[in-house]
Amino acid sequence: MSMSAGRLDATAVRAAYRRWAGIYDASFGAVSLAARRRAVARVNAGAGVRVLEVGVGTGLALPMYEPTKRVTGIDLSPEMLARAEARVARLGLTHVEALLERDAEATGLAEGSFDSAVAMFVASVVPHPKRLMAEMRRVVRRGGQIVVINHFSAEGGVRLAVERGLAPFGRALGWHPDFPFEELLNSQERAAARFTPVPPAGLFTLVELQN
Repeated sequence: MSMSAGRLDATAVRAAYRRWAGIYDASFGAVSLAARRRAVARVNAGAGVRVLEVGVGTGLALPMYEPTKRVTGIDLSPEMLARAEARVARLGLTHVEALLERDAEATGLAEGSFDSAVAMFVASVVPHPKRLMAEMRRVVRRGGQIVVINHFSAEGGVRLAVERGLAPFGRALGWHPDFPFEELLNSQERAAARFTPVPPAGLFTLVELQN
């Protein structure tokens, strides 16, 4: 799907998550829990301790990181970040070093300052997914780890038709159901990446790349 056919801009993203902040954990958060656990498990298994979570949202994944990790979370939504901050305080998550209001496509963070970067359910929301990937690669050191988990559209069949039918509702939901791999990854990245379907029913895909 082309960018002109409905890609969310930053204003739409903020508005969508302002509406969803209060019920996110009980709705999409519940559906995505197993997939988040898979993504964080891969980060926990990776070398190094400095982790950037892009699109940290309400902080659902923050308690899942090993205490030895040093986690910075960023998000475009102040409402989501407020809930993440409350979660960190309530649970005493001392491994969380910072929660920052930043644009995932231009974080302003130092080049090569993280060992791992993880983006969970962010790629199909940002205006320019390839800029998201480029920014993750910029802030992760050479040889570091990039993990993305997202729904990617089917490449044919009935599921693809259903996803295209749902696409007009994406702006209201802050989600893009007909999101193809090629909007995030170039051909070289796709050839080098490891792809793992994850629950529920393979709806989401875990993508792993070495920087």
